Amino acid sequence: MFKEFREFAMRGSVLDMAVGIIIGAAFGKIVTSFVNDILMPPVGKLLGGFDFSNLFINLSDKAVTTLAEAKAAGIATINYGLFLNTLIDFTIVAAAVFILVRQINRLKKEEPAAAPATKECPYCLNAIPVNATRCGHCTSELK
Repeated sequence: MFKEFREFAMRGSVLDMAVGIIIGAAFGKIVTSFVNDILMPPVGKLLGGFDFSNLFINLSDKAVTTLAEAKAAGIATINYGLFLNTLIDFTIVAAAVFILVRQINRLKKEEPAAAPATKECPYCLNAIPVNATRCGHCTSELK
């Protein structure tokens, strides 16, 4: 059983998938950092200086001003600001994957098949050149 598992795990497609998942997770972390640390602060400043990650709906009667206060007090909240950040993360990752797949598909375009160089003689069924006017095997005249 161990030998079968090792053969399965060492297949090229399984290793490629594992590498893809690891790189994808790292790429996701980079995009999250880009959105949270680089993209959203200027956007928040342009929109009046508020932090998107601090946007929430308080579901209790206790008054809190920040999400950190609400979490510390154990108050239930709907964190739509964090959801917006995650939605932007997803959009960036999806766009990057789309561009990558599009480029790979562009590279994989197959050349159209070349016109056949031979045809079949209708009399003896042997292969002859396409431009032949007489069969080299049975000497029949071709149309």
